[in-house]
Amino acid sequence: MGTKFDNNIDGAVTTDLEDFARSRDVKYFMVTYTDLLGYQRAKLVPARAIGGMQKDGAGFAGFAGGMDMTPADSDMLAVPDPSSVIQLPWKPEVAWVASNCVMNGKSVDQAPRNTLKRLVEEAAAQGIRVKTGVEPEFSFVTFDGKALSDEHDNSKKPCYDQQALMRRFDLIREASDAMLDLGWEPYQNDHEDANGQFEMNWKYDDVMVTADKYSFFKFMIKSLAEKYGFRATFMPKPFPHLTGNGCHAHISAWDLSGKTNVFADDDSPDGLSQKGMHFLGGIMKYAATMTAIICPTVNSYKRINAPRTVSGSSWAPNAVTWTGNNRTHMVRVPGPGRFELRLPDGAANPYLMQAVILAAGLRGLREEINPGPRSDINMYTEGHTIKDAPRLPLNLLDALRLLDQDQEFKAALGEELVNGFIKMKMVEWHSYVSHLTQWELDHTLDC
Repeated sequence: MGTKFDNNIDGAVTTDLEDFARSRDVKYFMVTYTDLLGYQRAKLVPARAIGGMQKDGAGFAGFAGGMDMTPADSDMLAVPDPSSVIQLPWKPEVAWVASNCVMNGKSVDQAPRNTLKRLVEEAAAQGIRVKTGVEPEFSFVTFDGKALSDEHDNSKKPCYDQQALMRRFDLIREASDAMLDLGWEPYQNDHEDANGQFEMNWKYDDVMVTADKYSFFKFMIKSLAEKYGFRATFMPKPFPHLTGNGCHAHISAWDLSGKTNVFADDDSPDGLSQKGMHFLGGIMKYAATMTAIICPTVNSYKRINAPRTVSGSSWAPNAVTWTGNNRTHMVRVPGPGRFELRLPDGAANPYLMQAVILAAGLRGLREEINPGPRSDINMYTEGHTIKDAPRLPLNLLDALRLLDQDQEFKAALGEELVNGFIKMKMVEWHSYVSHLTQWELDHTLDC
């Protein structure tokens, strides 16, 4: 099941990369895949060689390329999906194309895009197409990451600051124009709640389409920031006193024609049908379990367990609760037929973020899981009054342990992928805890 979005301005979907290169004067292709931990890997392939690559794939050493493999394993082949191809707006002689990974003639189970593809097919077997829209937040910083790129962006309430937004107009305009030309239907750009923080939004689509677009978007924003002389980071909490970078997901499900929203029910007090409530029930049941994947770094837990920031709020959840149009909960229902998951952060793997939403939601549909009672309190001031709401993990180690213990969810997502993810993340955790910090010196040197 290939990605289907318009990668040509005329609306056609590409099936042949050689034809695409000839018609667009493309000289090189970036054949990319996203590894187990969310990093994009690529080979730069001359257009003259892309026909063979489309058929056989580009060879990678999986061990070196961010997968749970060894140097003795066979080549992992990244087979480009031509329907995902995007000509770089800022460097039109190059095109980017997402790939599915194959080894020894078989799909690589731990490859994130392959996992999402399988879950999309499972959703189709249940008669639905899940669609999502993402709200990526990111910060513009100096190349060493120690300071904001704009020294004048220092307001205590910087959200929607028009002057700070306009100081970054050239970059934001270039990215927005690119999305307009690509047919993504972008609809707003703003300065967010942290100094130096921005968000750009485009229209929701099928989960695979959204994952491909979000992957390309991260690559584009980082590339454009370098072009303008600074750095873009999606790091969850780059500055301890400022609001962190989230990536909220708006979730709905449709019939296979894509015309009828099966989550919508105007007669329901929450605007959600029984299917919508059951899908939400799966998200609620597995929220703590899937936190390790959608909040995947040590730094992530400085966002979701953050104290009040300079602006007055962290805008991040720390408990498994849902509500109506109230941004202090993990899930909010802002309107009929959809809900917003506010847990994921900017470090989340674009494909695994969508995959865990599907894995949890589809389990909720199959088991008709009740999401539990709605709560309308302000969680930031009254959250302590809710005694029975599960708390989100306090750190990456706790999150990984919860994921490892949940056999149901591991099976739904894929044991090879989850086990490889946990193994590689535990290496990261051990590296972190073995590092001597300045805090330790400040507080324990004289003990």
